Amino acid sequence: MSLGPWQLIIIAIVILVLFGRGRISEMMGDFGKGIKSFKEGMSEETKPAPRISAPDAKPAEDAQPAPRVDTPDHKG
Repeated sequence: MSLGPWQLIIIAIVILVLFGRGRISEMMGDFGKGIKSFKEGMSEETKPAPRISAPDAKPAEDAQPAPRVDTPDHKG
């Protein structure tokens, strides 16, 4: 069973009555912004991420190893 043109027209009228013309327009605008944002995010994925470092971070070779803590159930 497929939807005929009359059923589609009735569904469209019900949607217009429930949401109104302005609300549907607003929803489509938000949908378009979401697609645009998604495409921009996908294009940014191909670019290398900028390297962020903390101003007071030590280089790895100067860092001290963390102290070892033995627990009763740890054997090693």
